[in-house]
Amino acid sequence: MQVSKRAQRIEPFYVMEVAKAAQALAREVADTNEPMIFLNIGEPDFTAPPLVQQAAARAVAQGQTQYTPALGLDALRERISQWYAQRFGVDVPARRIVVTAGASAALQLACLALIDSGDEILMPDPSYPCNRHFVSAADGKAVLIPTTAAERFQLSAEKVSEAWGEKTRGVLLASPSNPTGTSIAPDELRRIHDVVRARGGLTIIDEIYLGLSYDPAYSQTALALGDDLISINSFSKYFNMTGWRLGWMVVPETLVPAIERVAQNLFICASTISQHAALACFEPESLAEFERRRAEFKARRDYFLPELEKLGLRVPVMPDGAFYAWADCTDAARKLGVEGSWDFAYALMQRAHLAITPGRDFGTAQTANYVRFSTANSLPQLQEAVRRLRALLG
Repeated sequence: MQVSKRAQRIEPFYVMEVAKAAQALAREVADTNEPMIFLNIGEPDFTAPPLVQQAAARAVAQGQTQYTPALGLDALRERISQWYAQRFGVDVPARRIVVTAGASAALQLACLALIDSGDEILMPDPSYPCNRHFVSAADGKAVLIPTTAAERFQLSAEKVSEAWGEKTRGVLLASPSNPTGTSIAPDELRRIHDVVRARGGLTIIDEIYLGLSYDPAYSQTALALGDDLISINSFSKYFNMTGWRLGWMVVPETLVPAIERVAQNLFICASTISQHAALACFEPESLAEFERRRAEFKARRDYFLPELEKLGLRVPVMPDGAFYAWADCTDAARKLGVEGSWDFAYALMQRAHLAITPGRDFGTAQTANYVRFSTANSLPQLQEAVRRLRALLG
């Protein structure tokens, strides 16, 4: 059976390929004194807090399992609107909020509603690989623009302006970013959006890690810039609901009908049970728990990154959000007699039973020299990972 050209354009998600190899090895070493430690997947080790779990069980018990409107439960859209006002001091009317089947569905909806065949979308290199594939799936083209540590691995208004061409439709940004954990400075983001706006383009910004910001200088939502951009968010990261597959997007009000039509046909609606459960995320008890967990994520970052530096795994930009460390492994790989992040990642997997992510997924701008560590694991696991790295590299 012939596969479509669209499917052929989608590259493998190497993060998952590495994860499969790590899982296979993990089964072999499960009973040893060094079982596999997984620092490769960006998933919080916390699960949904008690009130959320109870709300899900209650929804099932009460038969609240039928379709919701394609835009999501009105009550949930209202709660999200109130959260923006409470957390960020920004007025985001519920009528602009679309509840989706995860941030992935939100990005897919945005791309399908706004990108035509041949349209080009500017993105930083490195960046999250799936984002460029959403563009490709809509028959657009992701144009990766190399970035540097001096730029916090983010696009600048100057680079956007220089790269803008006849086919450019807009930009797709992420702040904080995966894999770097770095955010765009608010003033620079404003300048980028001004450049895009002046050219009649679209600004899409992935803010799924915004709740996990640690530096007040970078903790504001892009929605503060106005109502003519699209923000993508999720219940997966800050709200610790990865497998519940629930997210949302904030769009200009005039775009809501088009998004609704596409959503009705592709998804019908997001999970009803997950939506009812997510209402409990915004209870004071749950919000307090999320903040406690955010502080713990920061503590893990503050412990782990200096230890990487001591071992020659240089992190050129301190991540101000998320739970990643984007580390240059050039010197460390040389110590192990290998070259490049791919071979280095497999060497750590085999010799230290430590799974990390090589840079291949995230672009081509020196990514062969970088690996991504996830610091979403517990502090004892991170300490054990450091012990093993020290034994191998120290």
